[in-house]
Amino acid sequence: MSQRVAVIGAGPSGLTSIKSCLDEGLKPTCFESSDDIGGLWRFKEHPDPGRANIYQSVIINSSKEMMSYSDFPPPAHLPNNMHHPQLLSYLRLYAQTFDLFKHIYFQTTVVSVRQRPDFPVSGQWEVETERREGQREIQVFDAVMVCTGHFTQPHLPLNDFPGIEEFEGRYFHSWEYLSAEGLQGKRVVVVGIGNSGGDIAVDASRVAEQVYLSTRKGAWVVSRVGAGGLPGDLVGTSRLDRLVQKLFPSWITMMMEKKLNRTFDHRLYGLQPKHRFFAQIPVVNDDLPGRIISGRVLVKPNIREIKGSSVVFEDGSVVEKVDVVVFATGYNYDFPFLPSGLLTNGGHRLCLYRHVFPPGLARPSLAVVGFICNLGAINPLAEMQARWAIHVFKGLLTLPSQEAMLQDIKRDTSTLQNRFACLERHPLQVDHIPYMDSMAEELGVRPNLLGLLLREPGVGLRVLLGPCTPYQYRLRGPGQWDGARQAILTQWERVAQPFRTRMPPQPESRTRTSSSLILTLSGTVLLLTTFYTRHSLSSLPTGLLYKIYSLPEIIWGWK
Repeated sequence: MSQRVAVIGAGPSGLTSIKSCLDEGLKPTCFESSDDIGGLWRFKEHPDPGRANIYQSVIINSSKEMMSYSDFPPPAHLPNNMHHPQLLSYLRLYAQTFDLFKHIYFQTTVVSVRQRPDFPVSGQWEVETERREGQREIQVFDAVMVCTGHFTQPHLPLNDFPGIEEFEGRYFHSWEYLSAEGLQGKRVVVVGIGNSGGDIAVDASRVAEQVYLSTRKGAWVVSRVGAGGLPGDLVGTSRLDRLVQKLFPSWITMMMEKKLNRTFDHRLYGLQPKHRFFAQIPVVNDDLPGRIISGRVLVKPNIREIKGSSVVFEDGSVVEKVDVVVFATGYNYDFPFLPSGLLTNGGHRLCLYRHVFPPGLARPSLAVVGFICNLGAINPLAEMQARWAIHVFKGLLTLPSQEAMLQDIKRDTSTLQNRFACLERHPLQVDHIPYMDSMAEELGVRPNLLGLLLREPGVGLRVLLGPCTPYQYRLRGPGQWDGARQAILTQWERVAQPFRTRMPPQPESRTRTSSSLILTLSGTVLLLTTFYTRHSLSSLPTGLLYKIYSLPEIIWGWK
């Protein structure tokens, strides 16, 4: 008999969990408290407490190729960094293509998840749900996947801001921010320089009299637009790049920081953080430097106190007649429907083996999916977590003993806390490729680089030197997808497609030279590029190989 699996939440993590269950012959039932899919990425004009919310101007930080599911490339016409309605359309298309909607019960809230009396033997759970009309029901499931995310409970640390209760203006958490409507001509202070704080400061500055961005620690700011106008997360994110970073971490960090400071000097702009670049997820914002240089956003230190309508900062400066304070101060996280103590918190993280399984269960039949942070997109990580967890549910993979898992959590936490600047209200950050590869290795889906380079050098070089797109994890093993190879070969064509709204004239052919040096160099380059067709951007890898491949065209004037 197929195992019944309860999936809690129909956001990006919940959707891929449903599909992963179906792929392995399990029977998923998804409970979604709202009336539609999308989770965080569904904009609500009237957000409900206890649910994630976004503002109207949100654009996804990860490009479409990096945030896609591994067996569902995004439509080529979609922009590389999508506005939230376009991302929701991608999620809806994914759900429709794999017929996921029929497994989702909308307007159904999970009230409690508790172990059955025979749990040590059966591993089963009683899941109690409540419909919007008030009807309650208890169902028994063989496994549970928790996919509720961590942007539902705003953290509003008012005790850290003396005088805020007597503030004469309006204050609220960024969770409540929808748009700049109502901020026209106002003086606005935004507290916190995460991605939300940066976005809201920029958005508000277009209509406000003045915006002040208050930060305790500063931040590194990166653009979505990378070298040559390519999506920034497609450049420098290959397996080879990761290897070089591992071998020369200090040098790579220094070079990255120098590159960012060549764009704009973070110290000059008041943004220079205490931490190094790779120690914390950077702020992704294309507009913030422009708003600072134009004076529309003024960067300030942390707030010392608030007096009436005046805000006093730690450097002694004062801004008077402040109308609005927006607290972009992060989120708390909790799972009120789970048994007390099941997900203990320690060292800025939940006590979860591989950030998925509670180590104290007699049977590994409950998994947390998508509750993790990394320098990149969450969708591929959540998908890999779901695929791995389901193999554990089915008994195809075995977890270590409880003691071994606890030791692994302790060791992993210590290692990562030494590398990353951990935040109390944020799941622990992980390294994207190593984390994915560790699970993929156990599943048998990690790409075999040597085999690919020998059998299919064109694909192998793209896997090694190109961006680490999710399709790499569908080339072999359980869940192998016949379209993975083609998805990798055509990923640059999908990157190029949305740019083709105007085709400029081709440049005139360059005069060829007979220099022996150029001939030698070109011959070497040609040997490397024989693995690639040369008819469109779809054949171009990224980073170093992108430049190498382009060199013959620069020299010989090839079209």
